[in-house]
Amino acid sequence: MFYPNINPVLLEFGPLQIRYYGLFYALGFIIAYFLISYLAKIKQLNLTKDDIADFMMYEIIGIVLGARLIYVIVYNPLFYLQNPLEAFAIWHGGLSFHGGLTGAIVAGYLFCKKKKIEFYDLADIAVVPIAAGLALGRIGNFINAELYGRITEVPWCIDYSKNQFVQNLPSGCRHPSQIYSSIKNLAIFAALWVLKGKKLPKGFLFWSFVTLYGLFRTIVEFFRQPDEQIGFLFNYFTMGQLLSFPLFLLGIYMLFRLKKKDTITH
Repeated sequence: MFYPNINPVLLEFGPLQIRYYGLFYALGFIIAYFLISYLAKIKQLNLTKDDIADFMMYEIIGIVLGARLIYVIVYNPLFYLQNPLEAFAIWHGGLSFHGGLTGAIVAGYLFCKKKKIEFYDLADIAVVPIAAGLALGRIGNFINAELYGRITEVPWCIDYSKNQFVQNLPSGCRHPSQIYSSIKNLAIFAALWVLKGKKLPKGFLFWSFVTLYGLFRTIVEFFRQPDEQIGFLFNYFTMGQLLSFPLFLLGIYMLFRLKKKDTITH
């Protein structure tokens, strides 16, 4: 049993706070910029440094808008109907990965259309640093003592109630589900990093990311406490699972379709 007592705020200057969570995501975007630059050169994509910076801006806007929109609509609609202005208060928390992915895809498509780049050429590159960034983000969730796991008796369980820096934390020893999520995102990153050097059909890396994320997220959700305002759906599943398992099925279908098309072409 572990008793983490980590202050989520790294530095504080009056009302201004610098949190680990924000720093991890900022680091994720920095890593993404340099990784995309590196992979674009390998793939010989016609992208300048300014193009990549523009793409990152498109993605940041798309991810934030998509993640917030889906969270408001899917995860807590009654609250936001009663408090509509809170929908704009992103700093109060509440972002959905599935919405962020949708926003990233839309933003990426618009960018590719503007720059006259084939969508899969850029998508196959972008998903590699996305997996790394997600791994960092889940560590931020752990430090924030949020998205915690279910009650368990495993030796590495976490008792969040001992944290003096975060209020209203649950009692009991729980799975460190944020760490599980970080590990599965690192596993996805490793798999994509290996695949990037293979001769594969366009779109294969992108749909591999979708498939692996959908599968691993569905599994990890069995260890994570469901959202309080939603609880268990159908007495057993979480909202994350109902959104993630279809991603896995869609990814498998698209990978099969890409491989079949590639076989016919060659």
